[in-house]
Amino acid sequence: MVLIANLENTTLGHAVAPEIAYGTEVTESAGSGVGTRALIIEVGRKRFADNGYATTSLNEIADEVGIRRQSLLHHFASKELLYQQVLLEELAAWSSLVDDAVSGGHGGWPQVENVLRAAFTYFETHSELVRLIRREALDGGPMLSKEIGQHLRPQFKRAVAFIEGEMDAGRLRRYDASQLILTGYGAALSYISDAPFIERLLDEDPLSPTALKARREHVLVLLRNALEP
Repeated sequence: MVLIANLENTTLGHAVAPEIAYGTEVTESAGSGVGTRALIIEVGRKRFADNGYATTSLNEIADEVGIRRQSLLHHFASKELLYQQVLLEELAAWSSLVDDAVSGGHGGWPQVENVLRAAFTYFETHSELVRLIRREALDGGPMLSKEIGQHLRPQFKRAVAFIEGEMDAGRLRRYDASQLILTGYGAALSYISDAPFIERLLDEDPLSPTALKARREHVLVLLRNALEP
């Protein structure tokens, strides 16, 4: 995560793949303007999130999109390349949303809160990204090393620099900035990725709007009390 990443720098939405009768070769979905490549990415995103990289089949993705495997390979020459595109699009969309949330911020807790709220909202509505990240971490997916590091490490470093600058200016209490960001990361992702387990603990749906709001506000109050001077 970098919940507080890109603190100087628009949201890429994900079209939901419509149901398409198998056997119909897709070029553009009727009336939607969504092309074959976008449909492949959308279906791949769901398959990878639900089943993991290793057990996801290109044949199954092609079947669901409504094209032949060979047509899919015309867009993505391998499963790994499709997976990389799926994950990079998700990360880029999330980063852009955070950029929007912090533009014009005035520093201190209000700016941190804007970013945290945007991040919570994004993860709540993009559970597939949460599951993809968790699978990468647990299963050692093909993007765990180089690509993810190249994408997230600069953001993480900028986030640390921003937090340290706010602490130096006296607008936030002094903490280890790296650890603080990791704490926010865990608070945002763990609750959503662990929802089935949490449901058994609470005996209620942890992903209901009411439960999500309660969790979000609890974390924000906790961090505000810790960070505001």
